[in-house]
Amino acid sequence: QRVEILKVLYRGAKVLILDEPTAVLTPVEARSLFATLRAMAAEGRSVIFISHKLGEVMAVSDRVTVLRGGRTVGTVDTSETSTRGLASMMVGRSVEFERVVRENPADTSVTVLRVEAVSANDDRGRASLHDVSLTVGRGEIVGVAGVAGNGQRELAEVISGMRASTAGRITVQEDLVKSGKARSAIARGIAHVPEDRLHTGLAASHSVEDNLALKNYRTSQISKFRLLKRGAIRHQASTLVERYDVKTPNTTTPVRLLSGGNVQKVLLAREFSALPKVLIAASPTRGLDVGAIEAVRERLVAAANEGVGVLLISEDLDEIMSLADRILVMYEGRIVDDVPADGADRERIGLTMGGSSTKEATQ
Repeated sequence: QRVEILKVLYRGAKVLILDEPTAVLTPVEARSLFATLRAMAAEGRSVIFISHKLGEVMAVSDRVTVLRGGRTVGTVDTSETSTRGLASMMVGRSVEFERVVRENPADTSVTVLRVEAVSANDDRGRASLHDVSLTVGRGEIVGVAGVAGNGQRELAEVISGMRASTAGRITVQEDLVKSGKARSAIARGIAHVPEDRLHTGLAASHSVEDNLALKNYRTSQISKFRLLKRGAIRHQASTLVERYDVKTPNTTTPVRLLSGGNVQKVLLAREFSALPKVLIAASPTRGLDVGAIEAVRERLVAAANEGVGVLLISEDLDEIMSLADRILVMYEGRIVDDVPADGADRERIGLTMGGSSTKEATQ
């Protein structure tokens, strides 16, 4: 980010437009960026800061314009509003941001997911996971925090069977998940919401009903003698669309035509309908509006309340701290910290995300 800003300054730009500039920054780096932007504004330059992170908007801006559905719904002075007020403008109703209070506490005496000394390579064949071990209890939400590119994607793919490991083992309630075998992960009860929902999680050009059938098309519920029962597929889709409040013209609509929030609802509906024991959710609210974010978070908490172990992988530290029971920090393909979320020190987590040791982060 600093290099990009220097390039702009070198060209003598008077207006700087930043679109989600903190996505790959630690909290400490984000604060440094905000100080730089403030200094630029003090020198007479104009900054347009585009973000869905309302806390950052409040921290860096003088004035806020809110867009909804491609239209301006209002402009306010930052000093005269709050994150709650901005959220209400964005979705047209009140939105709560407090830490989620769970109906059913996690049962950590029962381990539903165990990852033991797992290592894996990235797409270029380079080591990206190094001896990673973690556990998730029944009904527990374990957050994995870290700056993008520190092995989070590879971790999610290894657990879900989409990527083979080079060492270690993964079990769901003591049942082994075969390395690099997605069908084995599904059979063991692992559900996966990948960070790229359209290109990895769904078949974008196919219909809503076809995407909802991808998890159970082999079952007698919707197929017979290896032939799909179209009526059963459509009935299943109609039921899930209603249950998960998916806004779509009909179930034959290609999923790529839906809004980001409704695309994510389709993905969650399919994964939850399989009654999983473990849910791997990677950046589940990235790119969604505030209303859709609230709906997705409610679904994750509801799953945990029903006993599903949730591994929440996110670069949004606010999201992790509001939802997780326990927080792991990943840096350069390793788990470098493991702390209870209740009372967690945001500064410490931010520093360990950036590579500081836990000893340095607590000094």
